[in-house]
Amino acid sequence: MTEVSRRLGVGDEQALARSLPSWQPFPEVRASLEGAHARGWKLAILSNTDRDFIEASMQQIGVPFDLAIVASEIGSYKPAPAHWERFFERVDVRREWYVHVAQSHFHDVVPAAALGLRTIWINRYGERAEPAPTRELPDLSRLPDTLDELVAA
Repeated sequence: MTEVSRRLGVGDEQALARSLPSWQPFPEVRASLEGAHARGWKLAILSNTDRDFIEASMQQIGVPFDLAIVASEIGSYKPAPAHWERFFERVDVRREWYVHVAQSHFHDVVPAAALGLRTIWINRYGERAEPAPTRELPDLSRLPDTLDELVAA
């Protein structure tokens, strides 16, 4: 981020990196993830960031996560498949029970779909892209119900 800031001519090249730990989640995130967790869903994060940034984000969200896989520790960035490979190495879950929920179509929905996984695209900006996700939501408010619907289907 520092290098990008430098190239963009940002005066304080460290400002973005320093600000990330204090970024607040969208308003519905905590309640929706708490609702999914209360229904028995395990929560994991597959992130293209560093451990310290994701730990700060998890603290801001305020919901317990079962696992966090970060790019800096596995030496790979999505859309490459290493995040999912590491996830399935670490967690004993049948692939048909796994649902990948993400905002980035390019980094998450496309590779997860290529791996044959169900996806929920949190499409806050009303974009259009292929492949279509299994489900699409404008935000996380209906996430617990949507997860349950996918299992029942």
